[in-house]
Amino acid sequence: MSLIVESIPETGRLELEIKVSADVNVSAFAARQKVNSFVLSEISYMLHAGQPVLAVGERIRWQVPVVLSLTSIGDIGQVGIINVDVETGQMNITPQIIAEISSRAETVAQRSPSETTK
Repeated sequence: MSLIVESIPETGRLELEIKVSADVNVSAFAARQKVNSFVLSEISYMLHAGQPVLAVGERIRWQVPVVLSLTSIGDIGQVGIINVDVETGQMNITPQIIAEISSRAETVAQRSPSETTK
């Protein structure tokens, strides 16, 4: 598991004292399952969830990568991220996020070698 801290200055002295508390009601495994289910049913069967990373910001959330995979090649690359709140399990899904994931997936798929070029 990794921890991502947002808004760190690029230069100067940095001193961090972190104390964060939250009820983790949604595990990394459960967050990954939620994202998998959503992307498979609502965006494309060629997408799946990657390994979640714990991110601390205004809310504590799992950042779950969305990965494009082609049957003939396997995983090609990450095409987006869906955040899942650790306390509520709510996903931050908007029409814009769905459109961005779909668009990146199409772009990445077009750049990938096809089965006929092997």
